Amino acid sequence: MNAKPYLRIVLLIGFILTTLVLSACGGNENDAAAEPDLSVETQVVSVAGGGSYTDVTPAGLSLMLANKDFPLINVHVPYEGEITKTDAFIVYSEISQHLDQLPANKDEQIVLYCRSGNMSTQAARELAQLGYTNVWNLDGGMIAWQAAGYALTDNP
Repeated sequence: MNAKPYLRIVLLIGFILTTLVLSACGGNENDAAAEPDLSVETQVVSVAGGGSYTDVTPAGLSLMLANKDFPLINVHVPYEGEITKTDAFIVYSEISQHLDQLPANKDEQIVLYCRSGNMSTQAARELAQLGYTNVWNLDGGMIAWQAAGYALTDNP
């Protein structure tokens, strides 16, 4: 019995299945340039009294910074460094007094961070309670950022 016809059929079926899988997965190169998939890098946190914010890992924030289209706000006090592309410095406990420095549209994305994640978590909770719907928080703050191998800038 000659195995060559069977081998050709198996190879043809393999090629067809591979093509189908790639097309079903959206093998379009332009899709990769779109928004990164942050589902593994984030976690939604519910806030007592209503609302929520999203914790993002350092790797997730790094992906977001590649196509940054949001304000990045350092809420830590005293100053202990910053992540490149930081837009503003607002003391975490005074965030509600500086809403003029945030987007007027409460649905626009805002990303907060501090040294350890504690102060930015408090600020994120407050913004969520004030009706902001797209607040993000760097989980673990600048400590986690550096531990993941990313650099801080020091511009006191």
